[in-house]
Amino acid sequence: MDSGSSGGAGVVPEPSGGEGPSTTVGAGGSAEGAGGGSTASGSAPPSRYESQKRRDWNTFLQYLRNHKPPLTLARCSGAHVIEFLKYLDQFGKTKVHVAGCPYFGHPNPPAPCACTLKQAWGSLDALIGRLRAAYEENGGRPESNPFGARAVRIYLREVRESQAKARGIPYEKKKRKRPASTAVQVGDGGGDGTTSGVSATIAATTSRV
Repeated sequence: MDSGSSGGAGVVPEPSGGEGPSTTVGAGGSAEGAGGGSTASGSAPPSRYESQKRRDWNTFLQYLRNHKPPLTLARCSGAHVIEFLKYLDQFGKTKVHVAGCPYFGHPNPPAPCACTLKQAWGSLDALIGRLRAAYEENGGRPESNPFGARAVRIYLREVRESQAKARGIPYEKKKRKRPASTAVQVGDGGGDGTTSGVSATIAATTSRV
């Protein structure tokens, strides 16, 4: 099962004057800071989902800054979002067999193979859900949200279908009895990757872009 994390990639985040993913979140006074026991405002710490969403947002912004040529959020399109997801594949931990592999479509291969590792569809889907929400919470207009672009939805669907075939693991939509909770659960279903793994990956690797 893919953890979606590349914490062992050995990549040291590029110093960014306190604006990088790790320093930004740590300075936010949340429970994740070094002194998480006390906050200046005394308000309740953000939920795990909100903290994760903030980390994802900050690391994506740093990805744009490190992009060559640098990109502004206003110029970011669905194509750039897809480029970002493909970039993350190099840090994935899910074995995705190619068509010529003897284990193609085998859910439990009896031996290792040379096929590449990628990010699990579930991790990417959850990541896009959080970034889509963060974009609008930070002033972005829903109609111009690059994370909700049709091209991104198509790409995620293709990833889901290709991984299902390659791994022999069908992804079925989960039946949700409480539709009101879908805003928090967006992207959580249908994959084997953890929803927090990808953000740990980006936080450790965006300086390499």
